[in-house]
Amino acid sequence: MSELSDIARQAMMRPQEAMLEVKNKKNSLHIGIPKETSFQENRIALTPLSVGLLVQNGHEVVIESGAGLAANFPDNHFSEQGAKITYDKKEVFKSDIIIKIAPPTDDEIAMMKMGQVLFSAIQMSTTKVDYLQSLMKKNITALSFEYLRDEGNVLSVVRAMSEIVGATSVLIAAEYLSNVFEGKGLMLGGITGVPPTEIVVLGAGTVGEYATRTALALGAEVKVFDSSLYKLRRLQNNIGSRVFTSVIQPAVLEKALWCGDVAIGAIRAEHGRSPCIVSEETVSKMKPNSVIIDVSIDQGGCFETSRITNHKVPTFRKHDVIHYCVPNIASRVSRTASYALTNIFTPIILDIGEMGGMMNLIWDRPGIRNAIYLYQGKLTNKDLSERFNIPMKDLDLLIVSQR
Repeated sequence: MSELSDIARQAMMRPQEAMLEVKNKKNSLHIGIPKETSFQENRIALTPLSVGLLVQNGHEVVIESGAGLAANFPDNHFSEQGAKITYDKKEVFKSDIIIKIAPPTDDEIAMMKMGQVLFSAIQMSTTKVDYLQSLMKKNITALSFEYLRDEGNVLSVVRAMSEIVGATSVLIAAEYLSNVFEGKGLMLGGITGVPPTEIVVLGAGTVGEYATRTALALGAEVKVFDSSLYKLRRLQNNIGSRVFTSVIQPAVLEKALWCGDVAIGAIRAEHGRSPCIVSEETVSKMKPNSVIIDVSIDQGGCFETSRITNHKVPTFRKHDVIHYCVPNIASRVSRTASYALTNIFTPIILDIGEMGGMMNLIWDRPGIRNAIYLYQGKLTNKDLSERFNIPMKDLDLLIVSQR
């Protein structure tokens, strides 16, 4: 298989001139945006101005009525930019390209037509084999947001959402420290002559970095813990100022949590469940009315006392500690999140049209290839193949065979 892949990659490194004829065949795309049905999913993948840009470039955009309302984009904002608004979800799913946030439901997959292109999240932790098989039967080409990489080889959607979640988690903590939410009555950060609030951040990835940035900007004292020295050093360098950092040593971490006012759990697992590193006993010794924001709750959480909550009932108390364990924090600031998403997806859709179709874009962009988990009904993602024991096809070979 590796030899065949090398042959495919060599074929894909043909001179640019050989591709010009193909790239000049521009396509007019038919794009559908259905209304999200997932619980408390408030984001939308394209904003009105982005829709206007697509329409100006000769593409047709069909949007289900109310699709943008949760992000404060009413239907008329889209229609004024040239989108077609429909009350019939089936009409949306007649489009060549479907772009949405959450993975399609069984009912939505039933409405999809043969050979469609799907842009959506895949949510690996909850994906079931029936979902994949349903898409495979319809020869769907599916792109996963979570695997999408940009020119710098950065996971672009994951990075953008992590920046939002990191900053927002500190603002949420500030709310729950106040009297309004029966907290300690502290202002996050403090003022002259008043000691600053202490925040413990678990994890030095993107979420941890942006939580640290926001907390420092508000004047808080921050302590960052991670098992990776590389990540701690990177965070220190990116922030540009000295901040307390430590590898995860139980005695040091426990002391920080007992003295702290806020703990933010942002440790992610590459595969499976996030590590649970704070015991219930440790939580029970935290200050009364302290706040825990467990950002890792979608992977199980890194506090033993955590359990999933939602935007309507976002918190609970255990051992007199306020726990905020909402898995989809980005939907709390859905308009900002939608702007971040549209900045990523709009150029990709424009490139599909400019390059003459999805296949040419996949051929040309390694970051796009990385995000394709189904190509014309064939599974091309190694993680999914191993998880469900479904034979995997090499995407490079599939593309080369059709050139």
